[in-house]
Amino acid sequence: MSPVSKSVWVDEGFVKIENAFPRALAEEARSILWKDTGCNPNAPSTWTKPVIRLGMYSQEPFVAAANTPILHDAFDLLVGAGRWQRCAAVGTFPVRFPSAIEPGDDGWHVDASFGYDAPDFMDWRVNVHSKGRALLMLFLFSDVGPDDAPTRIRVGSHRDIARQLAPAGEAGLTLRELAANGFDETAHCPEVHATGEAGTVYLCHPFLVHSAQKHRGTNPRFLAQPPLLPANGHNRDA
Repeated sequence: MSPVSKSVWVDEGFVKIENAFPRALAEEARSILWKDTGCNPNAPSTWTKPVIRLGMYSQEPFVAAANTPILHDAFDLLVGAGRWQRCAAVGTFPVRFPSAIEPGDDGWHVDASFGYDAPDFMDWRVNVHSKGRALLMLFLFSDVGPDDAPTRIRVGSHRDIARQLAPAGEAGLTLRELAANGFDETAHCPEVHATGEAGTVYLCHPFLVHSAQKHRGTNPRFLAQPPLLPANGHNRDA
């Protein structure tokens, strides 16, 4: 039986898949990521920033983690067989460290999916067809508890965003336009946190409103947030 329920995804805007990829792959990937942070995993005194952003990763442990049979089956169920592209890279990684410093990137938002040629990222765009993105995905490459800066999710917020985008048609709206009211239209939605053991994956609707938060724990959090790309550039059933 599939661990994924499409009805839950439609209603709540996300599904959580535990053991979506092996813990061993997460450990192998973290060893690569630690080197790129420039920090010493055994010396918290070197963890001087609240967040370090790392780029896209296409090495074997990352690609293998994103292409397990359980994930491919879930992509087929949620997006449709033949309607998505195999993940060739995983990223970006906002690696979050325990810190008294505010991260400065913890506002509510949705992720853009096209218009990346605009120099100001607030001019990147989203449309009601979810051009350029089939899913928002959160890959946990470390154990993430309630204090470990888990991503905050507004349950069901994708419905509010879809209603906001519908009148804008194919052109869609910029991130600036979407954020004009601070996403107050989704404040009524229940909030949950994307916690879980390494190897957990959250498959989210592209319009799901979410945010980062400050790390209050003891161990750095390693999470990737790649898109699942649609095969034809659009996801007409979004």
